[in-house]
Amino acid sequence: MTMEFRHAQLDNGLTIVAEVNASAASMASGVFVRTGSRDEQPVVAGVSHFLEHMMFKGTERRSPADVNREFDEMGANYNAFTSEEYTVYYGAVLPEFQARLLDLLCDIVRPSLRQEDFDVEKGVILEEIAMYRDMPRWRVFESLMTQHFGAHPLGNSVLGSPESIRTLKRDDMMDYFRRRYSPGNMTLVGVGNLDFDAFADKARAMCGAWEPCRADRDLSPPAATGTHHVLRDEKVAREHIGLISPAPSAQDPRRHAAHLAASIAGDSTGSRLYYALVDPAIADEAGTAYEPFDHAGLMFTFITADAENAPRALSIAREEFRKLRDEGPTDAELAAAKNKTASGATLKGELPMGRLSAVGFDWLYRNEYVPLAEQIEQLFAVTRDEVAAVLREYDMTAFTSLALGPVEAL
Repeated sequence: MTMEFRHAQLDNGLTIVAEVNASAASMASGVFVRTGSRDEQPVVAGVSHFLEHMMFKGTERRSPADVNREFDEMGANYNAFTSEEYTVYYGAVLPEFQARLLDLLCDIVRPSLRQEDFDVEKGVILEEIAMYRDMPRWRVFESLMTQHFGAHPLGNSVLGSPESIRTLKRDDMMDYFRRRYSPGNMTLVGVGNLDFDAFADKARAMCGAWEPCRADRDLSPPAATGTHHVLRDEKVAREHIGLISPAPSAQDPRRHAAHLAASIAGDSTGSRLYYALVDPAIADEAGTAYEPFDHAGLMFTFITADAENAPRALSIAREEFRKLRDEGPTDAELAAAKNKTASGATLKGELPMGRLSAVGFDWLYRNEYVPLAEQIEQLFAVTRDEVAAVLREYDMTAFTSLALGPVEAL
């Protein structure tokens, strides 16, 4: 399998990167916009996610029905998502639809933002917020992020609040769009069986006239609060416990060690938390994930247990984190974590759609291209001492916690 990395930049600042694989049976492309809830002011909380919805509501050239119909006619696997730091619009198609997919993706990120569409979609967003608020895990994560980061913008809610969405004006969204969807704040990514020269030429024709403007981001370091809250809700049958502690950033070379540390601590099978909590039926779910951000990072642990076992589960989790910090991982644990991580990356990377995010975020966070084989080499090069050092410096026992459910106190 021969991979070729290609890179170009338009005069207005739009970056184009691609991992070309002529042996692939498909191609995937995405528009990565460096904007999310982290970049919002409180008065427009939730605007990034709302704006993502509006991208599919038509352009000067296409009606909303046209957008959906054209994706369907190509047989595209397509969608979009908004996070704290990025909004991404993507699709995967057969190679013969490369030009048509690119035309559609580049067109929808210059939306009409009609008032009537804005008014209708506002109701959709409010329903989505209500739906997620019925999900205990989501409630815990959103509230815990705000609690952990305090006034830092990483604590902003991706969805916003019902109040902020109701008061949001179409002109506020247009102003945010003009400032954040600048070509210099966007990257067009392609992966798979694609013609890069034609890819770049199409991007130049579609996007070359976009007006650039400056789009900054607050990169001040966050300070964890380390506070502990319990939200009692008798309508929630089980106790849902979230823990957040600091971790290396997306730019930190220790991110590989942090990923392995999270796997050892709380992978869904064969981890410390699995054997201490799930296997003996003290908790029905217990897992840890490493989340790297722009010049920040965190470990997120989520535990669910019945009310009777919840205090014990939290105590055991804290003790497992302490032992892992003090003793470090075993060689067997490290080897298993490497194998599981490498296997997951390889299986995902067999398809262009699976590689799209990796290629895109490697470039956006670190301005680098890392082939999958090299990524796995870097992973296997991590030593036990390096993982142990990360566990000591980023002490997982020093967590911020939030519990939601029938328990009054933990």
